[in-house]
Amino acid sequence: MMSNQNNATAYWKENLRYLLILLAIWFFVSYGAGILFKDALNNIKIGGFPLGFWFAQQGSIYVFVILIFVYVRLMNKLDKKYGYDEE
Repeated sequence: MMSNQNNATAYWKENLRYLLILLAIWFFVSYGAGILFKDALNNIKIGGFPLGFWFAQQGSIYVFVILIFVYVRLMNKLDKKYGYDEE
């Protein structure tokens, strides 16, 4: 029984590490690129719009959706690693 508890604890520690890394990336993209580095990014244009504006309006949403797919992939690998997969 103790082995299962250690397995579950290791699983959740790794899961939380993934969450923190992915949320940090999302925070950097949404807050950093959209607000803090907006002026520097506005020198670059995408489709006629400044890049800082694009990140503030669209970029953080796109990155969030991509991070969801990355999280699903990471969790599938983690489930297989710890024997929690449904196969």
